[in-house]
Amino acid sequence: MRAHELTTGRTFGVTFDHGEDFFDALSAFCRDHEVRQGYIPSFIGAFTEAEIVGACEKLEDPDAPVWAKTHVTNVEAFGAGTIAHDLDTGSILPHIHVSAGLKAQSADGRTSHLLSAKVQFLSELLIIEVVSPNMTRPRNHALYDVPLLTFGAPE
Repeated sequence: MRAHELTTGRTFGVTFDHGEDFFDALSAFCRDHEVRQGYIPSFIGAFTEAEIVGACEKLEDPDAPVWAKTHVTNVEAFGAGTIAHDLDTGSILPHIHVSAGLKAQSADGRTSHLLSAKVQFLSELLIIEVVSPNMTRPRNHALYDVPLLTFGAPE
């Protein structure tokens, strides 16, 4: 386990508009408001289309992360995540998970890591800025190269 006390900064209510790319809008918000890291305790919204982590085939190694994606359309979504800082590029490294109900299929649900999404109507988010410690996401080469949230200076 890793834990660190967080010093939070500003709290934002944010809406993304119809047709916007979810991750482009999140990056633009962070750039415009100089938010380098933080967390999204929750968000609600709808997506005309989204890609989430998932596979239909049998997994060769069930313990390994799944890098495949599945495409969904016309979903209602509830999600949360963290925003880490990429020290090399100065950009953000978001990690967002969603539960998405397929509206045309009796709201049948999918839950996974969000890879891409296009906003339908709007998305409403709470974003809490973290001012310290540094939150980064270095890849753990011993654990399938998965990027893991790290607090403090990178090792």
